[in-house]
This record gives sequence, structure tokens and C-alpha cells, in this order.
Amino acid sequence: MERRGYWSKVPSIPPTDSPRETYSARVADRRVELGTAEATARRIAWLRLLVMAGLAWAFWLVIQGQIAIPVLFVPVAAFTALVAWQSRLTQGVERLKRAIRFHERGIARLDHKWRGQGSTGEAFADPHHPYTSDLDIFGRGSLFELLSGARTKGGEARLAAWLSSAAPVETLGERHAAINELRGNLHLREELAVVADDFGAATDPARLVTWAEASGTGFPAGLRVVALVLSLIAGGILVWLAGTAFLGVNARIAMMAIGFVEGGFALWLRPRILDVLFSVHEPARDLDLLARLLEVLEGQEFRSPLLARVRENLRVDGRPASHRIARLRRWMELLDSRDNVIVRTVGPVVLWGTQIGMALEHWRAENGRQVAKWLDAVAELEALSSLAGYAWENPADPFPDFADGAVFDGDSLGHPLIAPDRCVRNSVCIDAPLRLLVVSGSNMSGKSTLLRAVGVNTVLALAGAPVRARRLRISPVALGASIRSTDSLEEGHSRFMAEILRLKQILDLPAPSLFLLDELLAGTNSHDRSIGAEGLIRALIARGAIGIATTHDLSLARVADDLAPQAVNTHFEDRLEAGRLVFDYTMREGVVTRSNALDLMRSVGLDV
Repeated sequence: MERRGYWSKVPSIPPTDSPRETYSARVADRRVELGTAEATARRIAWLRLLVMAGLAWAFWLVIQGQIAIPVLFVPVAAFTALVAWQSRLTQGVERLKRAIRFHERGIARLDHKWRGQGSTGEAFADPHHPYTSDLDIFGRGSLFELLSGARTKGGEARLAAWLSSAAPVETLGERHAAINELRGNLHLREELAVVADDFGAATDPARLVTWAEASGTGFPAGLRVVALVLSLIAGGILVWLAGTAFLGVNARIAMMAIGFVEGGFALWLRPRILDVLFSVHEPARDLDLLARLLEVLEGQEFRSPLLARVRENLRVDGRPASHRIARLRRWMELLDSRDNVIVRTVGPVVLWGTQIGMALEHWRAENGRQVAKWLDAVAELEALSSLAGYAWENPADPFPDFADGAVFDGDSLGHPLIAPDRCVRNSVCIDAPLRLLVVSGSNMSGKSTLLRAVGVNTVLALAGAPVRARRLRISPVALGASIRSTDSLEEGHSRFMAEILRLKQILDLPAPSLFLLDELLAGTNSHDRSIGAEGLIRALIARGAIGIATTHDLSLARVADDLAPQAVNTHFEDRLEAGRLVFDYTMREGVVTRSNALDLMRSVGLDV
């Protein structure tokens, strides 16, 4: 395994085919490195104490006149070197801890113990979206939490956008190629996670782009030349004064004259310079963190077209973006050096703040329009890396095949949010001439879970990710789901009103569409429910949609018979064994023949 950046030279663990073994080996590897680094840091701490004691003793000897003052530079230099070394080790220790957490989260996902450990994406939840709330796309224990390895706000937003809307088939093909290239690159995903932890916690992409793309104050190129010339003249006169022991009348007159000119020049520019200096501190820090991410990406060689384009976006006029940000970092270091005593003394003479302010504004004018592109590249790679990590951890999950028309044909379909040892898989095929499955069944038999399995796999497929199935053939459909309608006190909507608003939204989806309807119009009387559900189903099919509708009401099951061969009845069933209801969660042909409502009520002690 290649070692770069903060990793030490501890021998790497040989790669294995199992994600679990690889994660476990990486955790063990990083723990060895962490132990070594922490032990070294402790030794350095003791050395610092010894050197500090030696410095105090040497200082006492200087006072006693037993050694010369220059000897003090030896312990001072040693102490400074130890401080720098320990600082670097401390950073390495923190990064190793992050790396361990990264691999431990991977093991937790494989053990299906990941809920509550990652980003939930609740900020992206929209109760009015046609499917995200019904399919648990965002929130605790959601698909987003399972998938997301993004550490930056931009990366999370990009992944959320992919899970909220279907991409064109051409784009999905490019994502497949990129994910296939990234899925085995665990080292890159680890580095991204570790480096991006700082960036994600500290950075507001919107603020950064706003600052970078702002028109700013603007300084003509000639002003920078004038400032440089004035500072060189003033510096020369200052040297002249020092050489004449401040006795030369002409030198003092010249210094006063140039000081007057410089003072007027600086006062004229002062409001604009202060505006630049006050606005640059936070964005410059964010860009410094961004540079670390960009250095990771710039060190990669990508073959897939999408990744190659992402990497190309990190170059401006043939130079890497991180190099351009490094130039900004140098200007910021010079700006921060104003607190130095020497700079405070000579700074006004050489127009230190004025020149740096104009240089910073020149950097923004030259590179500001590129910052959004750099952030976009990082966001794209983080979203792809999230899907690649999911693909690597689930090697049996294939990419879907895409078809024309309106098709959903899934073989051995499962739900990725259900632990594999509890997930019962079913095959679902909706292909011409078939357009509708009516699924009947008793309570808790698996109807809603089937809808969610179909919906979540559709979301995965149209985001570019592998799917939880043996095989899936799907067309690029607009997805709509009505599974979890709730009332809204804020909007003054009852549960029934919320449901019919969602149904109207589904009906208006562009063709081809896939609808997932659970217990249609349950909030009204059986007569209206029967007529309304049948009318809605017929309207959806007339618009070219395909879908699944679950029901307790067998009148809807009769609709499937009327619409044959465009519709077919299927069902889930249960059985009573020793007074206990048993479900096998397996979908069968035909209409359910029994109900379990009374059995469920009696099982909890209700006397009915």
C-alpha cells in the first residue's frame, strides 16, 4: 500500500478481497502508527522539559558570567525544533484517529450498526418532495446516512441532489465508470475523509464563493507599481539615514518629503485597503483548508471521462489550483506578520499593509472566478467517492441496466436499509403490457416494505449507484410515492388532504413515471375510497405511468382484473401458529384470502 502524507512507514497490511478484513487490517495498521506517534510525542514532551531546564541553567550561568550569551542560542534552537516536531506529531495523531474512525464506520456499516453515526442529511429533507420523505432518503437511519462519506457541505449537497432527482442515462453511465475506478481506491477515500474533516467543519462554501466572485474594490496595475516605487525610495532613504547616523539634513528632508507623499497615498487608499483586509481573513483560511483537499485530488491519475474532467477543473492555465492557493497563503502570512515588532516599525515606511492589500485583491481578481469550479470538483468527487464506498462494501450489488419506455424489472430485490440476515427478497417485474401491480395483504405482511424496496432501488439506480438486487432493468422514470402521508398543523392540512395533494403531484409527474401507492385514500369512507382509487389508477395508467398500489380493500383488487393484461393481482399472506402470527414476507400471485386485523388486536390483549 502506498504511503503518503501523514502516514508513517509501518509496513502495510496485504490487501484482501473482503471489505471487512481490509477495514479491520487498516484499523490495526493505523493503531500501530498511532501508538508509535503518541509514544514519540510523550518522549518529546519530556525532552522539552529537559531543554527548558537546561535553558534556565544556561541563563543562570550567563548571569554569573561563566558562559557567553551566544551559547543560549543552542538550547533556544533545540526547544524551538522540539516544539515544531511535537506540533507536527500532534497533527499526525489527530489524523490517525480520524482514519481509525473512518474504517470503524465502514465496519459498522457492514455490521449494520451505522445508524446515528453519520450525517443524516436532514437539512435536505423536503416534505413536499414527491418521494424523499416516504422512502427515508434523509434523516436518522436514512439512505443518505448509509451512503454519505462526504465531509464537506458541498459534497453532502451534491449527493443529496443526486438522491433527489434522476440523472440522464448518459450521465449515469459516466458515474458508473467513475465509481468502478474509485471503488477499489480505499486509500484515496481515507485521505479525503481525513483531510476534509477540518474543511467540512470550518467552511461555508456559499460565503467563500460570494467573497471570491465579488467585484471587490479593484486597483489599477499602475497603483501597485507606484506603491512599490514609493516603498523602494523610502527604504533607500531609510538606509541613507542609518548610514549618516541621522545627521544628514538632506536625508532628513528627503525622508520627510517621501513620508508626506506616502502618507497621502496610503490615506487615499485606506478605506479600500481596509475593506480588502477585513474581508479576506475567513475566506483565506477556508481556501487554505481547500488547498489540502485539492492537493489530494491533484495527486491522482484518473482514466474515466468524468473523473478526468473533475481533475482538469483543478488546473488554471496549466497550473494546479493548490499552487495558486499557496500564493494566497504566502500573502496572508506576510499580512499576519504585521504583529512582528520589526514589521510594525518599518511597515508604514514601505507601505506594508497597502501593498499586501492590493496583492490580495489582485489574487481575487485573477482567481476568484475559479473558486466555485474548485469547490464543484471537490463536491463531485466526494459524492462519487460516497457511492464508490457503498459499491466496494457491497460487491454483490450490480449496476442496473437501462431500458427505453416504462420498465421496472428487478430480480431478487432487497431493501438496503434492512440488515441482510433479516431482508427477504422479492422479484418485481413491471414491463409491457403490464403496467400495474395491485398488492393485497394483511397488516404487517410486507406490503409497505416492498414499496420502499422498489423506491429506494429506483433512487439508487437513477443516482448512479449499485442496487440491492441480483439484477435490475429500469427506465429513467420520474418517481412518486405516497406511503407516509401525515397531517400538517402548520399548513392546516389533514392527513387526507396531504395525501390527495401528494397524489395530484404524482399524477402531474412527467412520463414515464413510476408510482408507489400505499393504502390509497385510507382517510375517507369505503365508497368514496373505492371510486377515487380506481379513478386515480386508471388516470395514471392512461398517462403512461407504471407502478404498484397496495390495499386492504379488495374492491381495488377487482380493478386489476378489469384492467388485465395491464394490471395483475399479487399478495402477501400470514398464518397463525400456536396463537402467534407468522409472516414470510414473500409476494405471491393472486388476491389475499384472509385478514389478520382481529388476530393482531387479540394478540395485544384487546377483547374483540
